[in-house]
Amino acid sequence: MRIGIFTEVYEPYVCGVVTSIKMLKKSLEELGHTVYIVTINQDKFKYNYDEKEKILRVPGIESRIYNDLKISSIYPLKYTNKIRKWKLDIIHTHTEGSIGTYGRLLAKQFNIPVVHTYHTMYEDYVYLVTKGHFDKIAKKILKHFTLFYCDKIVSELIVPTKKTYDLFKRKYGAKREINIIPTGIDIDRFNKGNFNKKELKDLREKLGIRKDDFVLLSVSRISNAQKNIKFLIDAQNELNEKYKNIKLLIVGDGPDLEYLKDMCKDNKNIIFTGMIPWNEVALYYQIGNVFVTASNTETQGLTVIEGLAAALPIVCLDDESFKVSVIDGYNGFFFKTQKQYINEILSLYKDKNKYITISKQALKSSLQFSIKYYGQKIIDVYEKAILEKKKPMLKKVINNMKRG
Repeated sequence: MRIGIFTEVYEPYVCGVVTSIKMLKKSLEELGHTVYIVTINQDKFKYNYDEKEKILRVPGIESRIYNDLKISSIYPLKYTNKIRKWKLDIIHTHTEGSIGTYGRLLAKQFNIPVVHTYHTMYEDYVYLVTKGHFDKIAKKILKHFTLFYCDKIVSELIVPTKKTYDLFKRKYGAKREINIIPTGIDIDRFNKGNFNKKELKDLREKLGIRKDDFVLLSVSRISNAQKNIKFLIDAQNELNEKYKNIKLLIVGDGPDLEYLKDMCKDNKNIIFTGMIPWNEVALYYQIGNVFVTASNTETQGLTVIEGLAAALPIVCLDDESFKVSVIDGYNGFFFKTQKQYINEILSLYKDKNKYITISKQALKSSLQFSIKYYGQKIIDVYEKAILEKKKPMLKKVINNMKRG
């Protein structure tokens, strides 16, 4: 099968959507399919096509919503003939933005089915546009836009969690069938056996982390309003009043990086790495002891699953999105308040046997998210979409035969 994936973001940008798409591409290719990526060139305002990796990057302009993201024109005609020559069997969009619209228009033009994965709970981000004004109206408009894009247009819709499924079914009243397929990850990429001791030692020294430090790891886009990073910082300041060897390592980049770094300048136990290339991120999981997140805007929380694959106990906000992967008391713990968060951290810090047990169970529970099964589940949806697309054509042929 020849598959075109349309996405606003792709590597070197680091986020959950990029991880999801990279895992899908890897899984599909291992199953013998050909995968093309159409995305926006985030670095340069020009066209680029990587023949070997089959990645087409179209020019982008500043979005003015996220200062580190760009958007493209709705229909960059110049690249259509290039995509036509790929002879795609299906188009799979991963964005409701400009590139997603481009993919949808091409699917109509080429008369092939379009499958869409809904990654982002946009209601959690309305404030970025409204700045607190007319939120109710904005959410109503968003509902109609989402239903139009995800319900009326696409052949098949995929969501990663029941939380997202419930948004469509219960809140938006969508009548269509919705496929729940959690994103798979490359479990082996986070296996401690893949990293040598010198490599880890050098990284710890570079970051100022001693051998006896207990490291709380957070990996995310550095946007406090989305990821609630200040919660982790406030709790860390309280933890460090008594426990000087507990450190918070925050991996990632984003619009609030400098603001949050300045906020933490008096606490040397809070470390920011800035942007880390996607292929190096797994290394940072190896120097963590616990994976932590206070985000309540996730659809699935892929970094949490990556933490499990690195055998890290998870301490996360009590949010529906994390209940896909975290079992309270088995491979991690949920919290609702700062006091609960601190208590869960200290329970793992003080009780070595408890920590070892939760760590082993974290690794074991990650196996269900292997990409081995992810790609095949997606292929099943593609085949269903293609079959549905053919039905009207077959019906027309049969009717013509009857009339003849």
